[in-house]
Amino acid sequence: MRIISICPSNTELIGYLGLTEKLVAVDDYSDWPSEVNQLPRLGPDLHIDMDRLQSFEPDLVLASLSVPGMERNIEELQKRNIPHLVLNPNTLDEIADDLLLVGQYTKCELRAQQLFKRFKQIILDYKTLAKDVKKTTVYWEWWPKPVFTPGKQNWLTEISQLAGGVNIFESENIASVQTNWDDVYKRNPEHICLVWVGVQTNKVNLDVVYKRPKWMTLQAIEKKNIYILEEPFFCRPSPRLLIGLKKVAAILHPNRFPPFDGTDPLLHKNTLE
Repeated sequence: MRIISICPSNTELIGYLGLTEKLVAVDDYSDWPSEVNQLPRLGPDLHIDMDRLQSFEPDLVLASLSVPGMERNIEELQKRNIPHLVLNPNTLDEIADDLLLVGQYTKCELRAQQLFKRFKQIILDYKTLAKDVKKTTVYWEWWPKPVFTPGKQNWLTEISQLAGGVNIFESENIASVQTNWDDVYKRNPEHICLVWVGVQTNKVNLDVVYKRPKWMTLQAIEKKNIYILEEPFFCRPSPRLLIGLKKVAAILHPNRFPPFDGTDPLLHKNTLE
């Protein structure tokens, strides 16, 4: 089977299913598993070279609607009658369901079912640990200017809850919220997590945050509870979000959750024991 992924989260899902060797090409931003770095690139996920994609004669293209503008890819795949599957998860449960769906399309049902069961157990384990913990407020920043942050209909709100926290923008019943520095200041979060989309951690400049009007008096900054986190673990709707959950839970409540050791809870058992 010849598979093409045109979105990093889909490439990662293929990796979990053990099907990386079936990939014949990927988008420019896919970077995990590391084996995909040897594959032909088809351009950025919003500007896929469809002529080149078609030349690989794929049996299945994994497409996505996770970023506005990806609709153009779907329209072009439909126009060319290229076999494809569109994923658009917003919750952890939907990501788990996508494991089963892609498993069915790729005849990898057993592996998918095993991952699905493990995925659900990890969520249950964290839900149990978070049940009686004193909740702390968290501000997630996707982009600094204009400010974008996840709302209620995004996995980071769910991850916050599983980690014993509360997303300060969970009151906004949308997936992505465009707001401003003053609004964040008024909500006065206890923790700030910077996960700037497409930006490596070593490129995130904290001085930009510290210079915002009045922000040095935020309780998160006064207590030095500001963190630069890895964008792939928090901004892509793939099973790797569980790594992000494991990391942020250990940050918010180190006495309640296991320490972060860098391992993937979906690929390494007994991580909560």
